[in-house]
Amino acid sequence: MPKSPAISVQAADFINDFIKNLADTEDLGGKTLNEYASDLKDFAHWFEEWSPGKNGAAAFSPEEITTPTIVHYRDNLQNDRCLKPATINRRLNTLKRYFNWALNKGVIACDCSKPVKLIPEEKTSPRQLTDKEEAALVSTAEKHGTARDRTIIIVMLHTGLRSMEICGLKVADVSINKRSGLITVRSGKRNKQREVPINATARTVLNPYIDSLPSGCECLFPSGKTGQKLTERALRHLMEKYTALAGLKGVSAHDLRHRFGYVMSGKTPLHRLAQIMGHDSLNTTMIYTQATQADLQSEVEKIAWQ
Repeated sequence: MPKSPAISVQAADFINDFIKNLADTEDLGGKTLNEYASDLKDFAHWFEEWSPGKNGAAAFSPEEITTPTIVHYRDNLQNDRCLKPATINRRLNTLKRYFNWALNKGVIACDCSKPVKLIPEEKTSPRQLTDKEEAALVSTAEKHGTARDRTIIIVMLHTGLRSMEICGLKVADVSINKRSGLITVRSGKRNKQREVPINATARTVLNPYIDSLPSGCECLFPSGKTGQKLTERALRHLMEKYTALAGLKGVSAHDLRHRFGYVMSGKTPLHRLAQIMGHDSLNTTMIYTQATQADLQSEVEKIAWQ
């Protein structure tokens, strides 16, 4: 686990005030709050080491930050640390949110982060599981996995649910009839609720699995240790286990959602797919119709001299 950068007590106090305010006033998860804190600590650490003209003696204080300071930080992230645009922009957006909060609280007189531009990003499609990779993963889960794990993998492949949505499901959220079925996602992204249809493949694994659960079990996919709902961390470890056994590299739980999106996009109108996947915008759904990096590589190889 990466070590948290060393920052002054003063910097920690400023950051903690902001994080506490977010926790008290907004419906944000612990993971999101930790990411905000991590981004701000990185900036404070950089500033306290960089501190132009002060030999690193200055402690971070929002009123001491100027627009050029943040531009220098952006250059450090991009050119010295060679971070990806998405990572840089996330950190810049965190700073923008922090300084906007500081302005509203009267901590600073003007928002120095507002003029700072983000790094342009080239949009590429996410990783696409091949038919062979999907078959290898499912086969491995069927051979080595528990009923719970097999069901999770198949349901994710056939519903496109997010990790947090899978982990939060309750038995009562699943309704199965002879020729149809629905999963009610009660707390999706931004707490949006939606109903996701269940196809025959998912119904076939869910029916016997639900029947095998202990009487009174509320969680659809309970933790084997606690009996409570499965955590996203546990789901991540579950995926790492089966992808390693299947000989697959770099495959995450979210890639199962992407697999669903890619397969469905070739058979389903985008506006319907967006509804099923819980996308706010068709622009998000359209990533499944764009060329992947492998597609682009294949195109340029057509004119290679070798």
